[in-house]
Amino acid sequence: MKPRVAVLIVSGFLGSGKTTLVRKLLLHAQANGVRLAVISNEFGELGIDAALLGADQQRFIELAGGCVCCQLSDDLVDTLEELRNTVDPDQIVIETSGVALPFETQLNLYRPPVNQWVGDEANVVVVDARQLHDRLQDPQSGEAFAEDTFENQVSGADLLVLHKIDLVPADTLPSLEAALSVLNPGVPILHASFGEVSPAALFPEGPRRRPAVKPHHHEGFRYEELQPPADLDPDQLLEWLAPRRGIRTKGFVRTSQGIRIVQGVGRRIELQEPRDLVVPEAVVGRIVAIHYAPQHGHSH
Repeated sequence: MKPRVAVLIVSGFLGSGKTTLVRKLLLHAQANGVRLAVISNEFGELGIDAALLGADQQRFIELAGGCVCCQLSDDLVDTLEELRNTVDPDQIVIETSGVALPFETQLNLYRPPVNQWVGDEANVVVVDARQLHDRLQDPQSGEAFAEDTFENQVSGADLLVLHKIDLVPADTLPSLEAALSVLNPGVPILHASFGEVSPAALFPEGPRRRPAVKPHHHEGFRYEELQPPADLDPDQLLEWLAPRRGIRTKGFVRTSQGIRIVQGVGRRIELQEPRDLVVPEAVVGRIVAIHYAPQHGHSH
């Protein structure tokens, strides 16, 4: 009989650094001979996360076009079965979209036939420390923060990763932890920057607490694809993006100085060199901008 497979669900609000953390897990697994499979779901359909991860395409299956925890529930179960039968991984990471609720995704692991072979499983929610810090300093600065989604994600976590702690004053960390503990009392909180979290902390043995299920609302999220002119210099590209940015903006663009990764959270947009990533030509020149406009009474 095959051993059961550990499954880690990595969630977190838009721009929190989920993909960075998952990529570090992939690199660690490759270096240590661990067969780690990744399922990623984007709010959008560009395949950008796959390129950001630099993932082995055999072990990377992207569920695009919706939220794993609701619209793609059946697809997720089918994908898990496919991975089990074709790749036979030691561990699986499910990276949800930034608007997904992790516990609702986790419910799929209890459905047959998946529940017959999934072993230890956990919801890990990544929190952007700078975004949380800014929100606590100015509660009215809600542009890059959908409060209900964030609170539901945090309250449904088995483990929280307070990420990007290098971007906030060290003496503010206790207040950030306190704010998270109000939403999920007693939840373990790890500190991290640049996705550096020990895999042993994310794939522990033993049972998990089961948070209460909450209804899932997508609160007016929408995405659009941006196609900027090619070969702009970086400053021109940032100028072009400024009025078009969303609460989360990401993609790949060919500039006058070569291909650049576009990473934006709220008003902050950065251009980075791909370095060791092999960027598929199909995603170059395409950017996803995710927008948020509250819609009362909308759910699915």
